[in-house]
Amino acid sequence: MLRGAALRVTRPRVAVLSAVHAHPHADTESIIGAVRRELPRVSHQAVYDVLRALTAASLVRRIEPSGSVARYESRVGDNHHHVICRSCGLLADVDCAAGAAPCLTASDGQGFSIDEAEVIYWGLCPDCSTA
Repeated sequence: MLRGAALRVTRPRVAVLSAVHAHPHADTESIIGAVRRELPRVSHQAVYDVLRALTAASLVRRIEPSGSVARYESRVGDNHHHVICRSCGLLADVDCAAGAAPCLTASDGQGFSIDEAEVIYWGLCPDCSTA
């Protein structure tokens, strides 16, 4: 994946990419913790730099729901959306509501060539709604 995105293969990049694949929707601190289990001496800055490079190369997607820290996921390129529990913060993927990307049509695109839409659904997860 890294070579295909014209990125040099390094241990920190492989470790961060593996952590994002293993922990969907993880925040940076969780990713740092996962990477440090494999590479104990990796710095916070190295992980931040790798996440930035992977995001720029479209190997990971950065999402930042309102009121939340940035989270990262490996599911890219399909313009899916997210659902978040207002109570516990559980975050899950939701496929597009209809059709192909951008799966929503703007009422007035202002002349833009729109290729992606970002939607976040908010509510209560099954556990919180029964509690």
